[in-house]
Amino acid sequence: MRLKYFSDTDTALVEFTENEVAETKEISESIYVDLDAQGNLVSMTIEHARINARLGEFSYQEVTGRMQASAA
Repeated sequence: MRLKYFSDTDTALVEFTENEVAETKEISESIYVDLDAQGNLVSMTIEHARINARLGEFSYQEVTGRMQASAA
């Protein structure tokens, strides 16, 4: 996964795969997703990213292991 930020347009592009884009769907006025021919997510574009995606607070956290349910 890659995150690209274009400061000149305040646009964030999150790329999940390198598959060829077959279709773009508008999720909201500022958010678009690109899908491949099988309907899998390829990328997401977020316009006005500083506000809509809280870009100034970006962080990454990998959580490993399984959570165990507690017995009552």
